[in-house]
Amino acid sequence: MHPIRAQFDQYMVPNYAPFQVVPVQGRGAIVTDTEGKEYIDLAGGIAVSALGHCHPPLIEALTHQASSLWHVSNLMTNEPAVKLAELLCNETFAERVFFSNSGAEANEACLKLARRYAFDTYGPHKNRIIAFDNAFHGRTLFTVSVGGQPKYQEGFGPCPEGIDHVPYNDLEALTQAMGDDVCAIMVEPVQGEGGMTPATPEFLEHCRQLCNQHGALLIFDEVQSGVGRSGQLYAYQHYGVTPDILSSAKALGCGFPMGAMLTRADIAKVLTPGTHGTTSGGNPLACAVGFAAVSEISQPEFLTQVRSNTEFMHQELVAIGHRTGTFSEVRGLGLWFGCQLTSEHAGQAGAILGRALELGVMVLVAGADVIRLAPALNTDRQTLAQGLAKLEAALTM
Repeated sequence: MHPIRAQFDQYMVPNYAPFQVVPVQGRGAIVTDTEGKEYIDLAGGIAVSALGHCHPPLIEALTHQASSLWHVSNLMTNEPAVKLAELLCNETFAERVFFSNSGAEANEACLKLARRYAFDTYGPHKNRIIAFDNAFHGRTLFTVSVGGQPKYQEGFGPCPEGIDHVPYNDLEALTQAMGDDVCAIMVEPVQGEGGMTPATPEFLEHCRQLCNQHGALLIFDEVQSGVGRSGQLYAYQHYGVTPDILSSAKALGCGFPMGAMLTRADIAKVLTPGTHGTTSGGNPLACAVGFAAVSEISQPEFLTQVRSNTEFMHQELVAIGHRTGTFSEVRGLGLWFGCQLTSEHAGQAGAILGRALELGVMVLVAGADVIRLAPALNTDRQTLAQGLAKLEAALTM
């Protein structure tokens, strides 16, 4: 065992069980470990490293900002935060932005905003939140309660009340659950941790219609699906269904921790001074990196290339599934794939991930039966092909 990995067990809380590999350097889509071994990164730090490792424009943005101003309290604003907020508003439906430090914090802000808006607009009775089975929205007590996976709630109760879960993509169940006491529907356009399952257009349109009918707010959790991953800047633009509130994180900082809540001005007005806040959210360092990332990813030619690489990878993964007999389905949206293992390979996703790592390619899982891939959006076609060849070899070991 490498000394650093051994020290992890000695000093760190055991809520993670990392592999023996200890990365020390990354350039583009290539990661190098302490032993000098190289890996093709098709995991993207769980859809975080959207521009790869040590992307020069991001290094430049970070180092330039680091030499001038790192932090001011929220008693003042700062130029990078305002610039990034303006860019996000110009590129989306949003009129107002709140910055946080993570996706969980962004989702927490979304949920608090929805309840506060309903409280101020309709009264305290309108507080129920509808969410979906197998959802994942974060690890705070509120967001883990709204997420539809009881295993993440076990031992942390009592959980916040007023939250109902219904099956994903089930229009009838959603209709039956809806009522005038609902303040918000919270949904992922693609369930990432829940098995890489995209929403059907009809389902998201139905969410929108029900919210309009019952005076509720529609929240899209785009922590993973946002910032170019879908082939559009945000997945709602792919579906043509506009939420009232949207969360963003992961690729927003491309590895620098940050998140954001996007919403309309008429909704945002209920978060008056003192109602919500964060010490480091919107700090100049994070926002400088975020501005550089969104500026590049939002370019039409960049997104066109993402869609082109999406088509290439989907075709290759389907072909790999046929050749190896390993995948029964390849699903996803954009450069973000879930490869469903056949019944003969059920439960083997973790073992396949380990074999892939041995062969020099980093992939992900979404449960025990799904191999997940989320490479950097700017990975070149040759590197993608090399990584997929290594994955195919891992499938047949």
